[in-house]
Amino acid sequence: MSIAQSPASVHVRAPGKINVYLGVGGRHEDGYHALATVFQAVSLYEDVIATAADDFSLSIAGSSGAGDGGPSDVPVDDRNLAMRAAKLLAGATGFAGGVHLELRKSVPVAGGMGGGSADAAAALVACDALWGTGLSTQRLHELAARLGADVPFALHGGTAVGTGRGDHLNPALARGRFDWVLVTSEHGLSTPEVYARLDSHRAESGALADDPPLSLDVPIPVLQALRSGDPHSLAASMFNDLEVSALLQCPALDDIISEGLRAGALSGIVSGSGPTIAFLCENPESAQYVQTQLQDAGRSALHVHGPVPGARIMS
Repeated sequence: MSIAQSPASVHVRAPGKINVYLGVGGRHEDGYHALATVFQAVSLYEDVIATAADDFSLSIAGSSGAGDGGPSDVPVDDRNLAMRAAKLLAGATGFAGGVHLELRKSVPVAGGMGGGSADAAAALVACDALWGTGLSTQRLHELAARLGADVPFALHGGTAVGTGRGDHLNPALARGRFDWVLVTSEHGLSTPEVYARLDSHRAESGALADDPPLSLDVPIPVLQALRSGDPHSLAASMFNDLEVSALLQCPALDDIISEGLRAGALSGIVSGSGPTIAFLCENPESAQYVQTQLQDAGRSALHVHGPVPGARIMS
């Protein structure tokens, strides 16, 4: 389909994620770690608007130039996952044109919530619709997996168990709604550095990647808690192997966790590679109270809920 026959633009929205559970295995020769994780997509979104163009370009809406880990720190060249997603789709389908991508970011940058992966998933869906390439969901998933471990999940959303590098997904039954309060930080953490710090910590402490609780199977209590829809049960089983590394790099995160628990959250963990802290709350009213308490303490706190759908075209 030519650009002239295509829609002028396509708007796609994709969610950020929380790792309810994240077990990390040892580092493989290819540099990746085996993972066993449970993703939950939450109501904090990235919006990508794809507009027909002759070449490839990208812009960030609302860039403040603050250099504080916000949109101004997001690359607009081939380092950007959304740009790479568009070019990957063009190469895979033989599309000869281009696209302009406008990113409207709400997920914290370098915050451990998969914002860049959501951009990539949204770009795949938007360009597929814009160009009329008509790929199947399975083919889009295959392309998403080539871009990063979190991209396939952002494509599908909901709640899912991820294995391998996190890109082998199986839907997980999650009843009802889970309410979360997210505390964001001014400065992000580098995911590769957090993983490297975990490897160093394990080497120094003599920990083995297959020692409990570092199993690469998602524990049954986590899945049972999701099926039951009981936030108390889920709070008791949440876990993140990367938390120790994130806390070593940013000890102040431990203070935030303590503040959230004192405010009434059921549990709090580092989200993914951090530094965003995710607090699970009993219900929407409790989450609103915890959010207010943390904001009064000077924290940047957001109330979100999950699970929500993955990347989808907005009417």
